[in-house]
Amino acid sequence: MPTHIHGEQNASGLKFAIVVSRFNELVSEQLLSSCLETLNKQGASDSDITIVHVPGAFEIPLIAQRLARSKKHDAIICLGAVIRGDTPHFDYICNEVSRGIATVALQNDIPVIFGVLTTNTLEQALSRADGRAGDKGADTALTAIEMANLRRKL
Repeated sequence: MPTHIHGEQNASGLKFAIVVSRFNELVSEQLLSSCLETLNKQGASDSDITIVHVPGAFEIPLIAQRLARSKKHDAIICLGAVIRGDTPHFDYICNEVSRGIATVALQNDIPVIFGVLTTNTLEQALSRADGRAGDKGADTALTAIEMANLRRKL
């Protein structure tokens, strides 16, 4: 019979870092609020959560890397919103942020959770942040908890 390993949704005793972009702050703050609420509901204490605000999504990977290298956290959650405009800037930012976040996770052997919304409109971003089309802030918290627990088990 195969061995199955599952993560748990218990955040007690886990330490989290959250990197949140100030650009598109209306969306980012909703993501952050929901993320924090979910972490607390699952047993994380406020003293085990560090929040770092960065100017924009492009700056998230650098700070996530510094946090990962500190080895003080069980998971890092990256939150923000990139909304399409009239130029290719959207594509460049989305590609680099997603690549940067994945690189930090792989190079530092720590869960780094991608919670950066990439949408065509502000309305789409808000609906994914406020629960009308999902609750991405809560989703990132649950993913971080599960991955941190899985990493401990392995």
